[in-house]
Amino acid sequence: MPVNFKTAMALLSLLSGTACLASPAVSASAASTGPAGGASAPTSAPASTPAKTKVHTTGIATWFGPGFYGQKTACGQTLTPGVLGVANRTLPCGTLVKVTYEHRALTVPVLDRGPYSNIGADWDLTAGAAEALGISETVRIGTRVVGSTPNSPTLGLPAGSPSSAVAGGALAG
Repeated sequence: MPVNFKTAMALLSLLSGTACLASPAVSASAASTGPAGGASAPTSAPASTPAKTKVHTTGIATWFGPGFYGQKTACGQTLTPGVLGVANRTLPCGTLVKVTYEHRALTVPVLDRGPYSNIGADWDLTAGAAEALGISETVRIGTRVVGSTPNSPTLGLPAGSPSSAVAGGALAG
């Protein structure tokens, strides 16, 4: 299911507790549809540009893996050590999220729901994604929704696996 980019951005802003960052873009968009009617088309395009630049956010991330290997994720993938992905409570399956940590970056799909720990984490990385980013404990990461890909049972397989090219597997950078 394709994800509306604006909707994904709004969900990400709410998720990270920075909904206040989205309000200027919403206000600008609302102002452009006011009484001036005919002027709304040219002014609505710049209103969406600031929202795109404000999608960078931070959040607390944990990771999961060994105890869940062999089990199905909420999005239908079988979790293995090689699966690269992230769990999020609200973003749709297949949403692509660029995760950054200490000068490393990885684009991964949302594969599962969570985290459900009581420490207030916003994201739950698969063990493969955590390892690729050099994460071994609970940390603060940067996140940005960069797109979406169709959900499939092979989503999140590493780039070297035969079916990952079709599945929209995780991307470096």
